[in-house]
Order: sequence, then structure tokens, then C-alpha cells
Amino acid sequence: MLDFTFTAPTRFVFGKASEQQAGTLCRAAGARKVLVVTGGGSARRSGLLDRVTGSLDGAGLPWLVLEGIRANPTDGPVYEGIRLARAEGADFLLAVGGGSVIDTAKAIALGAVRDGDFWDCYSGAAACTGALPVGVVLTIPASGSEGCGSSVITKGGLKRSATADALTPKFSILNPELTNTLPAYQTACGCVDMLSHCCERYFTKTPDADLTGRLGEAIMACIVKYAPIALAEPENYEARANLMWCGTLAHNNLTASGRQPDFACHRMEHELSALYDVAHGAGLAVVTPAWMKYVYQEDPLLFAHWGHVLFGLEIDCRDPARTARQAIARLEGFCRSLGMPARFADIGARAEDIPLLAKQCQRNNGAYCGFFRPLAEEDLVKIYEMML
Repeated sequence: MLDFTFTAPTRFVFGKASEQQAGTLCRAAGARKVLVVTGGGSARRSGLLDRVTGSLDGAGLPWLVLEGIRANPTDGPVYEGIRLARAEGADFLLAVGGGSVIDTAKAIALGAVRDGDFWDCYSGAAACTGALPVGVVLTIPASGSEGCGSSVITKGGLKRSATADALTPKFSILNPELTNTLPAYQTACGCVDMLSHCCERYFTKTPDADLTGRLGEAIMACIVKYAPIALAEPENYEARANLMWCGTLAHNNLTASGRQPDFACHRMEHELSALYDVAHGAGLAVVTPAWMKYVYQEDPLLFAHWGHVLFGLEIDCRDPARTARQAIARLEGFCRSLGMPARFADIGARAEDIPLLAKQCQRNNGAYCGFFRPLAEEDLVKIYEMML
């Protein structure tokens, strides 16, 4: 087990009608004027935005709204938000939405206090040394951005991340009922994303970090149990509640404590969604099984055990690799059962782009990508080819 520091400063307010506490929580976090960041209109159409701003009014807080944040968020709204925050004197960012909205709010919070370009912190040219405080009203369980200090933004076809304690939300409001009306595809994408977050921390070469591994197993098993229920019964509160909490715990680094995570799948998928604008979870449904098929021989018994925990497979002790392959096949079947894509063609990706995808991924991650099995550019090419 590795030495580690685990910090979880976010206050989580979980339950029905919890969005009505937004104003009180913003004021308690020191807000004096709030820039509300939200998506393409569902928060306004559903009445959620009115409830949130009404709560801000009730707390005596002035506010303004930046709308129109889309999936795979880009730099344009970030620059607009920075301009707006500075011009209007906003000192607190409140994200009302899913991961794309939260990541945009974080980027605005970072850029609003910087003399230079916010993108320098994403490209690696500068460190993130501060940001305005951020709060969250979560509407899509998936990215886990509501409980971590990471943000992902795309600029000029490059999808990059920034990570800093200053970007960790001060509070996150989690009302599972807000997810009842999510389209089935969006729900499924979120479930695959959070499952991938756990897998990338679970498959590790770090020995003897058993408790952390078991925490990850519990979250993954819960996702596998409740994802089909949420799709079949969209208003099933228990399914929605369990999935919402799974999404948060899958990416706040609890399941990486004392372990070396991998993240090769996320890095490979970022190149896909940057080039093709594919939904992140959908891209991960294509990438993750291919990565597993390429690397499982590094520790076939670990993959076999994973298949036993998630899918009830009986481990072939004489040939754990056989069980490992069965487990990967079961993951593919699970993703398909959620309506997720399985191949390049399903997400509009092209074989002729594979050299570019691999080169970009390798260039942006140093000599090797990942840790469970460090991947050179030629390895990345082979994995992308397995997705055809």
C-alpha cells in the first residue's frame, strides 16, 4: 500500500428538494454575488433554475446566469464566463448541471483570478494557484466533478484537464429526483463513466491495498445492479439515489487511496471525444473492453476476481485467464444492454484516424500512457485497432 493524502472538503447535501438550500449554502461559503452556470435549457424548462435562483433571492444574494454549456465543454463559454464574472463582480460560481457545466464553472473560477490565460493551467504551461469558490447543484451523475478538484475543457481540438484543491467544490447538492427525466442514453453514459472511474483505480500493480480495492468493488457492484433498474424504471428513487452517490464516490479518489491508478482508458477516450465530439461515457464503452483485452495478462487473477464480484463468475483456478476473458465479455454485454456503442463505427470514429489518435494520446501523456501496463504509441495503435 502506498503513502497517500486523502482530502474531501466538499459538503454534500443529499436528498429530496435539497436544491432549495442553495442560497443558504452559498452564503455560508462566503458568497456575495453568484454567477450561476448552467446548460442548454433543461434546468430552466424543468423549473430547477427558478428554484435555485429563488433560493439565492431568499438568502439575499444577487446573481446572474450564464447558460448554454454543452457536452464536451469548450473554451468559448469559459472566456465569456470569465469576462462576465469580472465585469459584474461575481465572487462565487454555482454550477447547475452535470460534469460539463461543473467543469466549465471551475475553469471560469480559475480564470477569473488569473492574470494570464486560464488555458495555461490545462495545457500544463502553468500551475493552478487559486480560484473563486464553486458550488454545485448536480443534475447528471457521471463525471464525479461535484466531489473532486479536476476539470476537463476542450480547446482547438485538444481535450485537457486541470487539477487543484482550489477547484474542489465547497458544497454539492445531490437530489436524485432531479435525474428522473434524464434520457436513457444519458443515464447509461453516466453509469459507464462512473464504472470506468472505478476500474481505472482498481486495476493496479500496487499490492496490499485491500480495503481500497473492496470499496471500489462495492461501488462497481452497485452500478451494475442499479443501472438497469434506472433505465427500466426512470423514477425509481432508490436506483437513482444509489447511482448518484456512486458517481460521486467513484471519482473523489477514495478508491485510489494507497493505490497507483491507471487512467489510460480516459486518456484514450479524451482523444476520441475531442476529435468526434462523442459522449464521454459512450466513448469509454468502446475503449474500456479493448484496453482490458490488451492488458489483462498482466494480472489475469485480478480480472477473474473482478468478474466474480461484478458478474458472479466462478473463477477457474487452473486457468484464471479464461475467467478474465469471460469477465471482459460480460462487461461488453453489460454496456450493450444499456444501449451503449461497442465499436468505432458506432461512434463515428474512422480507422484512418488511428495513427493521429495514438500520436496525440502519446504526445499528451509523456513517453507512456497508464501504469497497469505502460503503453507506448504502438500499443495505443493496437488498442484503437481492437475497437474497429
